[in-house]
Amino acid sequence: MIVVEQAKALALKPKYPNRILDTIPDSRELMYNNHKLVVTPHTIESVQVLRKVGLNAPSPILYYYDWSGDFTPYHHQKMTSAFLTIHDKSLVLNEIGTGKTQSALWACDYLMNIGKIRKVLVISPLSTLERVWGDSIFKSFPHRQAVTLHGTSARRKKLLKTNADFYIINHDGFQIIEQDCVDMFDVVIIDEAAVLRNPSTNRFKIIRKFMAKHNKTRLWLMTGTPTPNDPTDAWALAKLVDSPFNSKTYTAFRESVMVKINQWKWIPRRESIDVVKQVLYPSVRYTREECFDLPETVYQTRKVELTTDQKKHYHKMLKHFVTELEEDGTITAVNEAVKLQKLVQISCGVVYGDDGDHIEVDCTPRVNVVRETIEQVDGKVIVFVPLTGTLNMLERILSKQWSVAIVNGSVSATKRNKIFHDFQNADDPRVLIAHPATMAHGLTLTSASTVIWYGPVTSNEQYIQANGRIERIGKKHVSNIIHIEATELEYKMYERLRSKQKLQGLLLDLIEKQRKE
Repeated sequence: MIVVEQAKALALKPKYPNRILDTIPDSRELMYNNHKLVVTPHTIESVQVLRKVGLNAPSPILYYYDWSGDFTPYHHQKMTSAFLTIHDKSLVLNEIGTGKTQSALWACDYLMNIGKIRKVLVISPLSTLERVWGDSIFKSFPHRQAVTLHGTSARRKKLLKTNADFYIINHDGFQIIEQDCVDMFDVVIIDEAAVLRNPSTNRFKIIRKFMAKHNKTRLWLMTGTPTPNDPTDAWALAKLVDSPFNSKTYTAFRESVMVKINQWKWIPRRESIDVVKQVLYPSVRYTREECFDLPETVYQTRKVELTTDQKKHYHKMLKHFVTELEEDGTITAVNEAVKLQKLVQISCGVVYGDDGDHIEVDCTPRVNVVRETIEQVDGKVIVFVPLTGTLNMLERILSKQWSVAIVNGSVSATKRNKIFHDFQNADDPRVLIAHPATMAHGLTLTSASTVIWYGPVTSNEQYIQANGRIERIGKKHVSNIIHIEATELEYKMYERLRSKQKLQGLLLDLIEKQRKE
């Protein structure tokens, strides 16, 4: 098969030329060097037809698209985009940190350029609505309009009427607008689609019902961990994309991948991995190890909302700092760091009193993002918590689901060394919750693929040193460093920490903004 770029055509010598000539409009036969060739337009439709007859034709996006944005796509991103353009219903199973978002957006932009689609609905976790999807569209596709559907039900429905190319909403928010977007979208992208793995949930049923009514709408499911619990998680995802290899019922699928040990316990069959790979069709998957051109470290942001209690304490504290500045007139570098830390404490769910005691404040959205992120990762995870008061709280919650170890200043050196050794060399613990100050120079924890910053620190040295535990010679995978933020202050703190800038002046900027408001 030859791609004739100048003519936007494919030239091939098929075994049964009439099957192509009768199926693809504008295809024709011609003689070239005494060989009879079939020439077809190089279009999405032609490629789909050729692939159905067993010919591995490449997507046109690889030849006729300028890859919008200010950076060049990696090879695996191009191939993922190409895959999406020629599969109307499919799964993207690339591991976290490999750039799934950008690949999907390039595919959408190309399909918009050639008139195949007009409007796209993105359904994603709350934490990635703006910082991941919104920011990516804004930075790389300035010619496209995006609107984030958030707020009250009335506000979401009003925003839905805004003229845009991309509409972004969270998983549970979709049920609010589902009735209002009949025949509105040409593509539905569901990010972190593993949340739909349980077919008995409302989330699954609503999406399934919607796609049944809009069968011609493209559906792209994206998740790096399609089976976070056991092989049966694959059934619901395969059902949504109408996989031809899927079992008709969940019960039949469970029987094919699991063995019943007793009334309460099932375990995976030996061949379950192969069954899952077959049933998750059509799909594309790139692991971090396969993405040789990825940077050694990939930074990501997860945005969360402050709870009502957090907002109350945060604004009260900020107002107090404004009053202090107006009365005293100065903020030193030392007390600025202390004040910044107090605001971070509230964002992280703990308020410290003058006597050193602390009170836990509801921070459910933040904790949920930690849990969701761990679910999305195959390997081990380090959660850095810069506040002693929240370490035990996180351990209490996360240990219900994973094997967890905690390291803070009160853990003895002997016990600490054992935890580090087991984390690096044994299966358990899977999750290490640690205060950044406990990460000694020379410590190697390359078994972890992902670092989650529960909140920012005020020390550049601590931030660099802590991240350095997984960024060591001999690591076998790309490092993912994920920042959780709830406020503009936290966002700016992470920005400065990444660029190794001093945090001095951030509080003054925040106070000045508060005064103006």
